[in-house]
Amino acid sequence: MATDTLKSTTGAGGASGGLRRLLLDNGALTALIVLVIAMSALSGDFLTTDNLLNVGVQAAVTAILAFGVTFVIVSAGIDLSVGSVAALSATVLAWSATSAGVPVVLAVLLAIATGIVCGLVNGILISYGKLPPFIATLAMLSVARGLSLVISEGSPIAFPDSVSHLGDTLGGWLPVPVLVMVVMGLIAAFVLGRTYIGRSMYAIGGNEEAARLSGLRVKKQKLAIYAFSGVFAAVAGVVLAARLSSAQPQAADGYELDAIAAVVIGGASLAGGTGKASGTLIGALILAVLRNGLNLLNVSAFWQQVVIGVVIALAVLFDTLRRKAGATPVAGASQGGKGRQAATYGLAAVVTVAIVGATSLLHNGSASTDKPKMGLSLSTLNNPFFVQIRAGAQAEAKKLGVDLTVTDAQNDASQQANQLQNFTSSGLGAIIVNPVDSDAASNSVKAADKADIPVIAVDRVVNNAKLDTLVASDNVAGGELAAKSIAEKLGGKGKIVILQGQAGTSAARERAQGFANGLKAYPGIQVVAQQPADFDRTKGLDVMSNLLQAHPDVQGVIAANDEMALGAIKALGSKAGKSVSVVGFDGTPDGLKAVEGGTLYASVAQQPSQLGRIAVDNALKALQGKKVQETVKVPVKVVTKENVAGFSG
Repeated sequence: MATDTLKSTTGAGGASGGLRRLLLDNGALTALIVLVIAMSALSGDFLTTDNLLNVGVQAAVTAILAFGVTFVIVSAGIDLSVGSVAALSATVLAWSATSAGVPVVLAVLLAIATGIVCGLVNGILISYGKLPPFIATLAMLSVARGLSLVISEGSPIAFPDSVSHLGDTLGGWLPVPVLVMVVMGLIAAFVLGRTYIGRSMYAIGGNEEAARLSGLRVKKQKLAIYAFSGVFAAVAGVVLAARLSSAQPQAADGYELDAIAAVVIGGASLAGGTGKASGTLIGALILAVLRNGLNLLNVSAFWQQVVIGVVIALAVLFDTLRRKAGATPVAGASQGGKGRQAATYGLAAVVTVAIVGATSLLHNGSASTDKPKMGLSLSTLNNPFFVQIRAGAQAEAKKLGVDLTVTDAQNDASQQANQLQNFTSSGLGAIIVNPVDSDAASNSVKAADKADIPVIAVDRVVNNAKLDTLVASDNVAGGELAAKSIAEKLGGKGKIVILQGQAGTSAARERAQGFANGLKAYPGIQVVAQQPADFDRTKGLDVMSNLLQAHPDVQGVIAANDEMALGAIKALGSKAGKSVSVVGFDGTPDGLKAVEGGTLYASVAQQPSQLGRIAVDNALKALQGKKVQETVKVPVKVVTKENVAGFSG
């Protein structure tokens, strides 16, 4: 009996001791558990089945990319190209299956082959070309992104329906992206732990010269390592495009940094020799939990990046301290264990304080739970036009007693899909969306519609999905006014350049259509170049600077928004407003100042604050079951120096 009791006690102690050792030896796992507990305490919407599945879906693409990057980092390399390779692979699949008429199965194989080729090129440049991994993969980042834009001609390509099912659920509850993530994680774990190439990765990362002297064919091994990374990037690209129902040439921009962060948070060393697939998965989940939780807590979109960066830095710092504390001689094993324990608990404490403190300071939660709740997902807040939409929406929400959560998609269609999923799973009464891409937002809007949540689109339409209301300016009419303004200024003759907006957005397409329609009445106007500058001032400056080299005699510029127009003015210098007339679109404060100063001839002014105000007003009506208009067109107006003083836009 005593023996049985001793065995039972030992077994129980062994189980609890094993759990304790697991947590002590895995600082990232401890941090993840603390984050989940903290988010659950702070938001009642976090710890629900639907939301946890959302977290899994949102972690999937980063995790799959990161599994491939794990191979590279374990071998003391780096791969900055995985985001661009993911976009290129998805674009190859979509283009070959639609435009080229290739069978879908073969198109999928072509996408995987694209990833392998990109990885092999990286490996060749590094192993045989002796280029540093940073430089070789940075070059591939640019090449792959450029090829994606060339193949797609800068526009999203609809994904085949059969492949789009990768973004669906199995049995109505299990998201396919989560299943793919698990499968790819198991493959990565098997490769790292059970294969010759996996053992070679650790050997090369630990000491490349020693690995070479011991007989390893290091150059060939590196070819395989980077090819593996390319395969995982291709799979991630296909999963991402399936979620968005389209291949986006600008998809996964910056995802390589998230992938590297996930690997390092998971315990791998950038110096090589350490790392495992399970740690990488935990790192990806930490990033997903942070973003999901901060969305649910209505933390300011600007502060979210700060909080995420601080927590990542703290997690890695304290995990490093924990591992150092554990690296003691046998004689000091006891002290090392205590140091490891203290550092791990320190990690958990600091992460908890960071999350709770940040959300306490930044949380804009409602004072009353009976307020109608809405979510507003903006394509970007790095543009004054959309900042004004937010201001109008927030002012109207305050007036109507609405609890409004605002998120910033940072021009990333995948991130916006995540935000819309968070809105849907948290049971908001209504959703307002300003889509990054009109096609990519469709699946998320369909999910909201299925949950009986009214959806209002603002400024840009959502294709292939049911909307309660579209609140937008008349972009086609505005484009025609812009064309007429520049043509009349030039007396019906002259050479002009058109700076186009972000491909895939309804605003860019409609304004371009308006420009074309308006210029038909002026055959003496010659369009010498049309180039996209993505609604961005810096890109407008760069693109216009380049075009001036080929067309120094240009006399006019039409830009699809004021930001690009202001960039073009910078490029033109003293010519702006004198020998070259520039017309913008939006009527932003900076644009109106330029009109007043004479450098910008005219701006087709929208009323962004009105767009935000009307969107909230219609969302509340839809939430209350009242009838709303399908389309609300906010008028536009040409503002020149003559009438800018009286324009209140």
